Amino acid sequence: MSDPAELILHHYSTSTFSERVRLAMGLKGLRYRSVAIPRAMPKPDLLPLTGGYRRTPVLQIGADIWCDTLLILRKLETLHPSPSLYPNGDASLVRALVWWADKSIFPHALGVVATTVGHSIPPDFVAERKAFGFPLAPSDVGPVVYRHLQQGATHLGWLAEMLGDGRPFLMGEYPSAFDFAAYGPLWLLKNQGGAEAERRFVLAGLEQWYDHVRAIGHGRPEVMTAQDALDVASKAEPMTTVILADADPSGLELGTTVTVTPDDTGRDPVHGTLVSADAQELVISTANGRVGTVHLHFPRAGFDVVAR
Repeated sequence: MSDPAELILHHYSTSTFSERVRLAMGLKGLRYRSVAIPRAMPKPDLLPLTGGYRRTPVLQIGADIWCDTLLILRKLETLHPSPSLYPNGDASLVRALVWWADKSIFPHALGVVATTVGHSIPPDFVAERKAFGFPLAPSDVGPVVYRHLQQGATHLGWLAEMLGDGRPFLMGEYPSAFDFAAYGPLWLLKNQGGAEAERRFVLAGLEQWYDHVRAIGHGRPEVMTAQDALDVASKAEPMTTVILADADPSGLELGTTVTVTPDDTGRDPVHGTLVSADAQELVISTANGRVGTVHLHFPRAGFDVVAR
């Protein structure tokens, strides 16, 4: 029988952002249930849980769903604070550096991978990713690959400089969420771009650090079916939310029907009732016939929230 309080990670094996969460599970030595989801739409067994949110990964605990890696890692840290994803009390700095890695390293690695192996990617997946916001066709990415190579080299050089004093991890002696965010694009490059992508996107000075991060592993995953995860949600009640701050800078009030939409890629709107909010997180309630009522947790950063 499933434990309604257990961690359930919905992901797929080649997802760069899922790899970050898997490493966080590994750092903390966590047991969790692993639900494999499609890498592209349709996702018929995920969307009932997420209200239509399509991005990967998502974390489920009972009838509560955490969306976006930024917030998933925050929840894991709250539940299991040691070892910390934000060592030395540098949580705000680490989150800012994670933001930089996501916005300024990952797109360049993806561009290099797309120009290297894009011709072998199935056309339907290329079309789906373009609609999502990640063009993969060589005809789209090829004309600007010089930009990915030039700017990518600059950002990787900054990482190498951080490691230049011999530290094992980017923030010092201990791994952090920043290591996992910076590792992800290089993991994508190595695992999907192959030797040619590595040759073009030089990783000088990063190899030993990369091996240190890889060695952390993925914790203790146990396979769960999508239907079992849906059953967990349908039998559970959403958590009682603690309203840390009910004053919204834009004037939103609790109980308002809102639309939540990512501000960059996968811009599929999610509709629900605002039940909790603070400066970092907001929670909406939604319901459907397959799972009943669920609470969806979104980070403030990177999402547009408007009253309907």
